[in-house]
Amino acid sequence: MDGLVVHARRGQRERYAPLRSRLCASSHPQDVAQALLALYPFRALYVADLDAILGRGSHQALLEALARELAPVELWVDAGVRDLADWRRLVAGGLTPVVGSETLADLRLLEALTGEAHPFLLSLDFRQERLLGPAELLEHPQLWPSRLIALNLDRVGARRGPDLGLAAALATRAPGAQLYCAGGVRGKPDLAALNARGFGVLLASALHDGSLTREDLETL
Repeated sequence: MDGLVVHARRGQRERYAPLRSRLCASSHPQDVAQALLALYPFRALYVADLDAILGRGSHQALLEALARELAPVELWVDAGVRDLADWRRLVAGGLTPVVGSETLADLRLLEALTGEAHPFLLSLDFRQERLLGPAELLEHPQLWPSRLIALNLDRVGARRGPDLGLAAALATRAPGAQLYCAGGVRGKPDLAALNARGFGVLLASALHDGSLTREDLETL
């Protein structure tokens, strides 16, 4: 947001502040990304371009430069994709698009993407146990890609534990997909619980506050 990495908390974007991390003294995207990769050799980093999601600008040029700098690390980017042109713009910039249900206006976009060769992720975004976006999206798992994010915004940055129930329910609808649980991970026990169920995970707060160490990640 506004060119800086911010600490997301419960989806209350008006209250997000620049990141304060034990991993680095900076909230600039390049510094934060390098600090994360110094902690552990992650294969992918997830970025929410909040200004693009909110329709007030874009950080695409910055993200393209970051993707070139970090290659071969894959950069997953939710930039509020609303149509095929938005999706193709991310792909052309060397980024892996994340289509968020929050900004998905029409299921026909997912139908169109079934004919595209470049992989993408679908983020199923929930707040107060309700899907943000078209309700009918949950009834058409045949349109979902092979990688899914189960995002509970109420748990992001809240240290309430991951929403295992939500992840399990979505995995049942798409048994062949790889599902990533986002929001709430507090430490190694939560990570182990997700790992035991075969779920991937999006991590942020527990890395930046030191609740998860390199040794914790390596053992799992």
